[in-house]
Amino acid sequence: MSQNPLISIIDDDEAVRVATENLVRSLGFGASTFSSAEEFLKSSRLEETSCVITDVHMPGMTGVELQTRLLALGHDLPMIFITAFPEERTRERVHAAGAIGFLSKPFDGGAMIQCIDRALGRDIQATRH
Repeated sequence: MSQNPLISIIDDDEAVRVATENLVRSLGFGASTFSSAEEFLKSSRLEETSCVITDVHMPGMTGVELQTRLLALGHDLPMIFITAFPEERTRERVHAAGAIGFLSKPFDGGAMIQCIDRALGRDIQATRH
């Protein structure tokens, strides 16, 4: 595992991708951005990713479908979901599958930082044992 965790940010809204990338980089982490779940799955960054931040609703594959696909492929990555349409049913589904966070857009930077800390903390715990 690399010294500097890589966080992959997946959102079809460029402004959200850029703002989230800036936040992640300001914390000292590496960041890669993708405009779709399909783009992320095809990338070489999948194997290097320590945490995924993804929009729930995107054209093509949704964030929820991405979570299902990653788990089916054996990638149990910590995932943080962001959405402009926070539905309780979706929140429950992604949390049941292991999501670290479920934030409404526009999300609070502090809340995102807490989710990232939890996501990477879980990752660090796994590598210590």
